[in-house]
Amino acid sequence: MASERILSKEEIETALNERHSPEKQKLLSAGQVTIAGLGGLGSNVAYSLARIGVGHLHLIDFDVVDITNLNRQQYFMEHIGMYKTDALKSLLLKINPYLDIRTDCVKVTEENLKELFADAQIVCEAFDNPVAKAMLVNGILEHFPEKKLVSATGMAGYESSNIISTKRMMKNFYLCGDRVTEPTYGNGLMAPRVAICAGHEANMITRLLLGEEDV
Repeated sequence: MASERILSKEEIETALNERHSPEKQKLLSAGQVTIAGLGGLGSNVAYSLARIGVGHLHLIDFDVVDITNLNRQQYFMEHIGMYKTDALKSLLLKINPYLDIRTDCVKVTEENLKELFADAQIVCEAFDNPVAKAMLVNGILEHFPEKKLVSATGMAGYESSNIISTKRMMKNFYLCGDRVTEPTYGNGLMAPRVAICAGHEANMITRLLLGEEDV
């Protein structure tokens, strides 16, 4: 059995520059993204950003991986019982061991929000809970209106992919999803549609890191 080969930092940088151009990759490598919630949305967003070489990721979640997460989140059976922050960091470093990844295994509250997101360049809201979503979005808009915020709502079930979109809600606030579809019996959170919505979030974050803003 072949031993695992660890690529050098220079090899990974060369490959990314070849795919994205040195000019674009410089911006991605310097990018700082804070992802709040490491479930179906957040774990998929983090994978995408790690693969394109976004250099600085801040991962926030207080939960552990359980069996019900495996239907849509980027974890494996071996991670059940692990904190999502630890499990996801270990997986992202398998993609690129030279990323700067900071983790906070903590529940985001109104009391700690200002401290947790003070250094964020771009905030990705990726919670499953609607109350937590509203708390984070409202808190960022109130305390950090200058920060770019990408959020999501409406991705349950298996409705058409084409009704998921990205919409600029205000100057620095972008909302992804169909903004309607909530989980119900037989129409829960499923990997394909959740991943599509996460892809919208990751792509909008990429655009923002590269200086592009939807109007």
